[in-house]
This record gives sequence, structure tokens and C-alpha cells, in this order.
Amino acid sequence: MRRFEVIDTPLAGLKVVRRARLGDRRGYLMRLFCASDLESAGWLKPVAQANMTLTLTKGTVRGMHFQNPPHSEMKLVSCLGGEVWDIAVDLRRESSTYLHWHAERLSPEDDKALLIPEGFAHGFQTLTENCKLLYFHSEYYHPESEGGVNPLDPVLKIEWPLPITEISPRDAARPMLST
Repeated sequence: MRRFEVIDTPLAGLKVVRRARLGDRRGYLMRLFCASDLESAGWLKPVAQANMTLTLTKGTVRGMHFQNPPHSEMKLVSCLGGEVWDIAVDLRRESSTYLHWHAERLSPEDDKALLIPEGFAHGFQTLTENCKLLYFHSEYYHPESEGGVNPLDPVLKIEWPLPITEISPRDAARPMLST
């Protein structure tokens, strides 16, 4: 039985991973991560770190974050509670989709995750209260390699589905690509 269905997006390397539930009247089991099953989707490194976020307020934007080389990372992002508009921006200068973005609605009910390759920025907007996200990272967090772009940058033209209710001062101060 296949535990994952990997779906291409319009941005090369960015994948939607749909998980299969194995269940009966008692409930279900769902595999969250399996390196051998995700190799074909491009996950070739071990999981270095797993993180969880809780965002309390509907309309909050977090992002757009990434790590610079030599500590670039892949992320597998899942929503464990609430619903989010999860977004990835292609920052690979050599890519035909440079500065393009793709978003997916993620919730516990849809059994989807977004597999974000190296060279992409990641962020999200909460569509409900109390959103919990689980991240698997292919690289440890290195503060000196942290990078980000402003989620409101007009060059990106990100279509946030709700009015933005909160954004951290750090994310709001991220540089604009146009400067």
C-alpha cells in the first residue's frame, strides 16, 4: 500500500504530499514522514529537526523564511489543528519560476503536507483560530544563515486570502526585493 501520493505543483521541486489513512472503526494510523517513501519527491537528507508552531489569531501571517547556503533546508509542513494558507516562494535565481509563489490550504482533515525544497521561502496565513503546524527540516537551525523576504513585498504579489490581523515586527521589517 502506498502511504503517500506526491503531486507536482507549477513550481519545480515544490510538492504536495497527500497521506493515506489506514483505519477501521477504532480510528486510523497515518504516516507523517518516511524518508524512503519521499526520496522520489526529492527528500534526500535525514530529518535534522522537527518543530511545531501554534498561532492563536485568525488572519496572522508568519514568514517568508528560509536558510541561506550552506545551511539551506527542505521542509515538510503539515497542519495539525485549524486551517492555514501555506505558501512557498521560489527564490532560485536560475529557475524559470523565480519569484513565483504557490499556496495550498492545509488542515488536519485534508491529510496534505507541503514539501518545500531548498531555495524557497516559506510562510503562511491562519484561516482559523488556534492553528498548529508541524515542520520536518532537513537541516538544523543556524541563526547566522537565517533569511527572509517581506511577506507584503509588492514584487511577490502574494494574494493573502484574509485581511492581515497580525505580523511580527521582525517579519514586517524583512527587506523588500525591490530595494
